[in-house]
Amino acid sequence: MTIHDTRLKTILLSGAALGTLAMPGTAFAQDAAQDAENADTNVIIVTASKRETTLQEIPIAVSVTSGEDIEDAQVRDLIDLQTLVPSLRVSQLQSSANTNFIIRGFGNGANNPGIEPSVGVFIDGVYRSRSAAQIGDLPNIQRVEVLRGPQSTLFGKNASAGIISIVTERPQFEFGGSVEATYGNFNARILKADITGPISETLAFSLAGNINKRDGYARDLNLGIKFNDRDRWGVRGQLLWEPSADLSFRLIGDYDKIDENCCIAANIQENPAITAALRAASGQARPIEAADPFSYRVRNNIPSTNEIENYGVSLQGDWNIGALTLTSISAYREVRSLTNQDSDFTSADLIGQNLANTSIDTFTQELRIASDFDGPLNFLLGGFYFNEDIKFTNDLLFGRDFRGYASALIGPAVGGAAGVEALLGVPNNTFFRQGQGIADDFTYGNDAYSIFGQVDFKPFDRLTFTFGFNYTEDKKQVRSNVISTDPFSALDFVAIGNTLITQQGIATTVGQALRLPGAANAAQVAAFAAAQPAVFGQIQTGAAAFARANNTNPAVNPLLGLRALQFLPPFLNFPNAVESGRTKDDDFSYTIRANYEITDNLNIYATYATGFKATSFNLSRDSRPFPTDFIPGSPVNNPATSPIRAAGLALPNLTTGSRFAGPEESEVYEAGLKAQWPLVAFNIAVFKQSIKGFQSNVFTGTGFALANAGEQSTFGIEFDGTVKPTDGLNLFVAFTYLDPKYDSFVNSAVGDLTGTTPAGIPALSASMGGSYTYEFAGGTKFTVRGDYSYESDVQIAEGLPGFGANAQAVARQFRRQVDLVSASATLELTNGFEVSIWGRNLLDDRYVSTVFDSVAQAGSISGYPSLPRTYGGSVRFKF
Repeated sequence: MTIHDTRLKTILLSGAALGTLAMPGTAFAQDAAQDAENADTNVIIVTASKRETTLQEIPIAVSVTSGEDIEDAQVRDLIDLQTLVPSLRVSQLQSSANTNFIIRGFGNGANNPGIEPSVGVFIDGVYRSRSAAQIGDLPNIQRVEVLRGPQSTLFGKNASAGIISIVTERPQFEFGGSVEATYGNFNARILKADITGPISETLAFSLAGNINKRDGYARDLNLGIKFNDRDRWGVRGQLLWEPSADLSFRLIGDYDKIDENCCIAANIQENPAITAALRAASGQARPIEAADPFSYRVRNNIPSTNEIENYGVSLQGDWNIGALTLTSISAYREVRSLTNQDSDFTSADLIGQNLANTSIDTFTQELRIASDFDGPLNFLLGGFYFNEDIKFTNDLLFGRDFRGYASALIGPAVGGAAGVEALLGVPNNTFFRQGQGIADDFTYGNDAYSIFGQVDFKPFDRLTFTFGFNYTEDKKQVRSNVISTDPFSALDFVAIGNTLITQQGIATTVGQALRLPGAANAAQVAAFAAAQPAVFGQIQTGAAAFARANNTNPAVNPLLGLRALQFLPPFLNFPNAVESGRTKDDDFSYTIRANYEITDNLNIYATYATGFKATSFNLSRDSRPFPTDFIPGSPVNNPATSPIRAAGLALPNLTTGSRFAGPEESEVYEAGLKAQWPLVAFNIAVFKQSIKGFQSNVFTGTGFALANAGEQSTFGIEFDGTVKPTDGLNLFVAFTYLDPKYDSFVNSAVGDLTGTTPAGIPALSASMGGSYTYEFAGGTKFTVRGDYSYESDVQIAEGLPGFGANAQAVARQFRRQVDLVSASATLELTNGFEVSIWGRNLLDDRYVSTVFDSVAQAGSISGYPSLPRTYGGSVRFKF
């Protein structure tokens, strides 16, 4: 039996044990001796379905993590949250502004702001549209709800994989608050404080703030500084006005800022020839660190700047009109992000600047009315409006060593860059100069609205039928102004080679006609042409025909090998005469559900639901015309006509790809069981979920390929349960089993993936643990908590495009398995003081989250290593 099999058996037996413990609960749950207080110990309130209900009553697969659990487990942000929710995957990759959210194996990240998420994140009912607006420290929270599976019926266009809903504490009409200070390894310093109380009988306030600093756990040996630090802070203020028992208004304003040096990319596999070229270009004996990602040592030539400001205001009004409740949520938010990174991840100054500046302004308005009738029929009806404007610029410039690096790759036989310049007859230092590069400039506008509703019909006691719908219309408009200042990438080596092959053919043939020992020189050719014009004309025709037939043959046209250095070709801006830069999507999503309450403690449900994610634009230099709009090829070969060429818009080295990825459409078949007794609760869900047109975004080594997969599907089983066998002891276990596959994905960036398993989705994920609280005489409490998070062995990349036909085969060797053990102990005094010690990843488990082709370094591979062990202590005072 393998280690994986043993762990799988252990986790499944843990779940079965909780289920078994629940069975006798039918008897003791109905025991008249059970007091009312104990009967409520497992009741959890959720609101993510836009109605307040209990976790047992809501017929949706949802995980709820309380503020107390988050506090005890030292969860600081959404990245940490995944250790408590097995179906959720969160990863931070190339910068503090780029985060991936995945639920049940569905979701994607955003290397640029034009790519919308598949997992919607809401904070106090306000949609956070981009990852840069989501990743700050969790505010003073009450709970986090993770809704699994398509949720487009109530949440609209970007909830095709699920929802993360964060609910913060409302202001209170009694004074209270807390102050907390934490110190940990890597010189971590965290300060948090909040206060709340009444201003008048109808007006209450709350104010919270936090500072989170930590030295980097990685070291740059070239710059002599630490990488992957933490430096973020935020404030959040609220006002709650309740002029009457039926009317309330909640005003929230927040601001947070991140200023960090993040994130390292480790050397996983190096190509010795590339390392030699880097060494020659930089003059450094070791321009790239050895292939040991867990040394946390790197070599860069500039720090990775991450300056992110995220702020906004929202107003929620709730008005109870008899059995109806009218709710309005208005919000305006802004994100300002400035990042710069040494994207070649070496100490050679190849990329001198990769400066990205992002500005996002978002306005949302939701209005809904919900009923609470005593009869068999209840409804919810609402509308949602979304308006977003994005301004994105990105300047990618060559550094001082790029010319030397290119010369080393070209080789001494040609004479490096200078030899190419001489061959082409251009001035020295024309190509690969420091400061040459490309400047991206995109503006993006998005208007969308949704009309949604839900009807619950209860024909008789214990049985409820639900029908929900959502109609969404989404419009986008994008304009580009991308300018390449790299003259080498604008060279048409097919046309240039065609000319050289023709000239060489003429010279060789004339030399043969004149019985010369070699090719004729220019003067000899000219004299021959003048003396024998008819024969020379035939020679010209033959040489030209040979050139046209062979100008794309590397064996005849050696210049073709130089195309590997044409990283930044001219960009066809849009809108233009062929491409409008506009999209318009509309979708009708719906949910059909039946829920039956077998007993007061046991519910079953069955659901069919559809979901929708709108079009995503590629706001980067990697955006290309669709194949339907352009047929690539050098003009000397008379390529077939296409709309762009017919409009006179063709540019040198213009290729095809995608401007955007079309909408995703998802569906799920799901059945579940929810059980709750005073001491035991558990939930089981079995589902088959699929997404058609899944938006795949794969790094190719020099850029990103955005494309729609045909279809991705997953069969899965989810279980979570808790048991409280004695006073003070709480045990929990949760696991997710997933069997995903690409039903169809023919044109991926790494070849046909149809029938394969999507990378990075473990077959088994689990979280288990427990806490025990002992209360001393006098009221002092001591609590210990431990939890274990597990992900089974899984391949972490579907392919590495830089390896061409071997892209998928090379990637198969890179895998990860996750085993995280965390624990905490807290002493809680009666005067409000608490002292805690804690540790996360106590066994220092290390793994690589993903791998990718090293930038502009063929045959080399980079990856992102995991966070090492962290530990520390906290002092907290609550009043």
